[in-house]
Amino acid sequence: MARKKAEALPPLSDTLLPAEAGDVLELDELWSFAGSKANARWVWIALCRQTRQVVAYFVGDRSADAARALRERIPTAYRCRATRSDFWLAYSEVFPRRTHRCTGKGAGETCYVERWNCTLRQRLGRFVRKTLSFSKCDRMHELALRLFIHHHNLSFN
Repeated sequence: MARKKAEALPPLSDTLLPAEAGDVLELDELWSFAGSKANARWVWIALCRQTRQVVAYFVGDRSADAARALRERIPTAYRCRATRSDFWLAYSEVFPRRTHRCTGKGAGETCYVERWNCTLRQRLGRFVRKTLSFSKCDRMHELALRLFIHHHNLSFN
């Protein structure tokens, strides 16, 4: 059932409000797993601060290649916007210095994406750190995430 729903979804870029001058993307990653905790999956998120919509996401490891994959998934209209993240080294390796700034968690520059991560963990049991609910395979893990993101983004249109 989830597969059919996910296959019927439009591309993520079709769920977004148009990019505007002054938009800032908040970047963050959160740990999850599929099958067992040894099979770690990192969910990388780019969230627009003004619209609170998820502009792009990527599920993978916690490397610079995964950060690069996230950047490549950001729609062209948003790619030139300012970005903010924590001090994880992969961000500064991938995102251009002229538009990217790393900040501490206490600075409030990533508070919306951090809040979104908490909402994801509260609403989808498979993303909670200590849980009996978990995805048995990577495909279902990403399908559940995709459905959640689309529902979240479309609630703003």
